[in-house]
Amino acid sequence: MFLQVLTLLGALGMFLYGMNMMSSGLQKAAGNRLRGLLTAMTSSPFKGVMTGLGITSIIQSSSATTVMVVGFVNAALLTLNQAVGVIMGANIGTTVTAWLVSLLGFKADISIFAVPLMALGFIMSIAKSEKYKNISEFIIGFSLLFLGLSLMKNSVPDLRETPEILSFIQQWTGYGFGSVLIFLVFGTLLTLVLQSSSATMALTLIMMSLGWIPFDMAAAMVLGENIGTTITANIAAAVGNPNARRAALAHTFFNVFGVIWALALFRPFLSLVGLIITWLGYPNPALIDYAAGIEAGSAESTAALYGVSMLHTLFNTFNTCILIWFIPLIVRFVTWAIKDKPEDEEQTARLQFINAGPIGTAELALTEAKNEICHFAQICHNGLDYIRSAVHATDEDKFEFYRKKLVKYEEIADRIEYEIATFLNALPEENISEDARQQVKAMYKIIGELESLGDAGESISRILSRRNIHNKTFTDKQVEKVDTMLSLVSKAYEVMISNLQSNENGQAELRRAVDCEIEINDMRNTLREEEILRLEQNDSEYHSSVYYLDIISEIERMGDFIINISEALQKQ
Repeated sequence: MFLQVLTLLGALGMFLYGMNMMSSGLQKAAGNRLRGLLTAMTSSPFKGVMTGLGITSIIQSSSATTVMVVGFVNAALLTLNQAVGVIMGANIGTTVTAWLVSLLGFKADISIFAVPLMALGFIMSIAKSEKYKNISEFIIGFSLLFLGLSLMKNSVPDLRETPEILSFIQQWTGYGFGSVLIFLVFGTLLTLVLQSSSATMALTLIMMSLGWIPFDMAAAMVLGENIGTTITANIAAAVGNPNARRAALAHTFFNVFGVIWALALFRPFLSLVGLIITWLGYPNPALIDYAAGIEAGSAESTAALYGVSMLHTLFNTFNTCILIWFIPLIVRFVTWAIKDKPEDEEQTARLQFINAGPIGTAELALTEAKNEICHFAQICHNGLDYIRSAVHATDEDKFEFYRKKLVKYEEIADRIEYEIATFLNALPEENISEDARQQVKAMYKIIGELESLGDAGESISRILSRRNIHNKTFTDKQVEKVDTMLSLVSKAYEVMISNLQSNENGQAELRRAVDCEIEINDMRNTLREEEILRLEQNDSEYHSSVYYLDIISEIERMGDFIINISEALQKQ
């Protein structure tokens, strides 16, 4: 018996691993297209629902879709209205898994083909083409999923050999509507533990097909699974921004509302499912004697499997048809429930986009990393105002205030570089495409250059501090010329940030960046020559000129870091 339990747990692990592997392979094969589909096909609630349905049907994981949506809301790529529609569609799309298991996993022993499919997957995995490698991952995952399902079916004890199990389960089924609530909670908890409604659905189908539970209790478990599956998105959003948490709450609201009306109309709902299954030519699953056991592959077994799959599909379809008209109200409710927090400068200088929980897949995490890098660049640009203010400050207290700000911004740049690098390090390199690998390589280069921009601001504050210690000052003309240099650097920042935000980094964008760099270099050379000429004419105080030229050189170095970022984008 103990060995049988271990086999069941191992088979469940194989099922889950196979599903994750199959989903990951498909997402990597179509990563960019999935991102494009999500952002392009959400202009209306109906399109959003169809997008969520289509993507979840493809990748076979509503959790992956909802986590992806939460991440996109966190990254400001989707609005809350768009996200709610996609989440509704994802709930319908996840029902495809139940139908696959019902049609293939029970009617035919698909595990017979699992090993030959693995051989095909292995052959494709050693191909040079990245596309074939991703498809091989999907094939192997598909094989493991159904091999695990077959092992689960075979490792579940036969009630005819162990009737004491049936008597234990029957104690739970004798409390009328109370039993429905018990199995609803059981389905919720099981999904929370397994973190996969598809795995819980497979176990529900197995338990019912072997006569452990009747159809109505299986239906209650399915309703519970719909609540349990919302926890994944809530975990992902827990450390995200308010909109990410609102998207996860909308997912929870959608499923909890559906369970409430399904429980209120539980018996009529089951009757409707039974009517549809009967219309298809099979026995009514609600009238089958499960305690007596049903033969695998029989009409009763098929009716039971189809009944649960049909109930799951109808539940999510009806729920979507009801709530799709109330998306604006749902958005208002979740916005009221999760309020925005007033942000100070310290809060805006923290990560905004890549802190929405665990990484779903490497391909889809790149969008969040890209947006975080754009945010990092904007923070560095904001620090430029403090450089200008520090140069202009004549009062010691004011200068000290701006000096501390520049030191703080240097620390912020160090921290953000480390956090983004940590995020990129967490991406499984062997599981991302060559194109994505090149993007990651460019991102490391970019965050290094952005961190150097933070260092440059702190270096300028040190030069100014040494100037003040020696009681030196700049002339009005020197301050004006520093302003001119900073304005050119600010212009270069704007071009660089535009390049970071753009999806296409063509020659025109690089040309603009190069033009800004040339302007900065030419101005540095002009100002240097003018100052040296003034020194030769004894028209300038030597030490002040040294500090002035040091600042001009440091500002020019900032231009070098900025052009390096645009050039790194070209190499992606």
